[in-house]
Amino acid sequence: MKVLAIDSSGLTATTAIVEEDRTIAEYTIDYKKTHSQTLLPMIDEMVRMVELDLKEIDAIAVAGGPGSFTGLRIGSATAKGLGLALDKPLIHVPTVDALAYSVYGCGDLICPIMDARRNQVYTGIYTFSLKAGTREGQNLAAPVFQVIRMQMAIPLEDLIRRLNNYGRRVVFLGDGVPVYRDALAEGLKVPYSFAPSYMNRQRAAVVGALGIHYYKTGRFETAAEHKPEYLRVSQAERERAERERKAETVIRATVPEDCAAIAEMEHQLFPDAWSEKSVLETVNQPGTICLTAEKAGKTVGYVLAYTAADEAEIARIAVTKELQRQGVARKLMNALEQKCADKNIAKILLDVREGNEAARAFYKSEGFRVDGIRQRFYDNPQEDGILMSRETGKQPTEAEAVPSRNPSGE
Repeated sequence: MKVLAIDSSGLTATTAIVEEDRTIAEYTIDYKKTHSQTLLPMIDEMVRMVELDLKEIDAIAVAGGPGSFTGLRIGSATAKGLGLALDKPLIHVPTVDALAYSVYGCGDLICPIMDARRNQVYTGIYTFSLKAGTREGQNLAAPVFQVIRMQMAIPLEDLIRRLNNYGRRVVFLGDGVPVYRDALAEGLKVPYSFAPSYMNRQRAAVVGALGIHYYKTGRFETAAEHKPEYLRVSQAERERAERERKAETVIRATVPEDCAAIAEMEHQLFPDAWSEKSVLETVNQPGTICLTAEKAGKTVGYVLAYTAADEAEIARIAVTKELQRQGVARKLMNALEQKCADKNIAKILLDVREGNEAARAFYKSEGFRVDGIRQRFYDNPQEDGILMSRETGKQPTEAEAVPSRNPSGE
């Protein structure tokens, strides 16, 4: 079996062509150039030097994370592009698995550490055990790669505490070693050492060798299926999430441009989801009250209600999953009541699945009372509907105002 291996998950960029019993070529650079500058030229040069047609390879092994967000994206995009062009499967090799595998045969604990910033490391805990066997009449002790703790993002102090609890000698390697060497010396109570220079960084030949092993156990995927594994969100994503968390939720009138986002939420939250066309027809229909909850420019909830005479009937109300139990549904309900008051609407009606206890509790906390039952009103699954109503301007009693959740978990 012949495999092209790629690893750009850390500071080192490395590519290799490996077979089951040898490394045909390996090209490794640990320099300050970006991986986008080096990776494809490295592959091209390596393939040219060994006069290889890439159509001859059987699979592409790629270090799929954790690691540098930019580096992982470059490596994964390169592997996916080649895999799609060549119609070859991809072998996702966890970065720290490959780092540990480079210390082949070591019976100590093997602990790769990659600097994840914010005093955290990407790591895992591994070792090799010896498995007795025979081949051609010779007694053998074949090292078996063991994953004691799968790859993880963890504060360094937590890793040190775990290693001390194991009470075994530890071998460290990875780009986190020079960053945290002093902290390791201060905190570790067990004997430890550092891997030598020729095995203390990523090597694509190791990614390829471990990839062949994983391939034989069925651990491979199509190029289209492959996704890098980050373990943590990026700094940009964390900052965006923090901005969104602090942003104010605004309730405004629904406009036609909101309908696609509402329909998408429908499909995420309900088995009987409304189509974008149905939502748009409701928004454009005279006599409806349609409100959208928006946070940081994103649609996070909505309520759609029909009006007739002095009554309004809620047809749909929902809040996106990540913002449930944060008061968005109550803001929507309060805004709906204000709209009803402006239109001299005296009563708000709704129906809810009998088995949706969370929604019923939420409506009860908003002052709604049970009026009756519609038998087998709902489909998928079939279920009775509970009719509820409340007068506008009615404040829930102390008994009614209990903490609860809305239909989407509020």
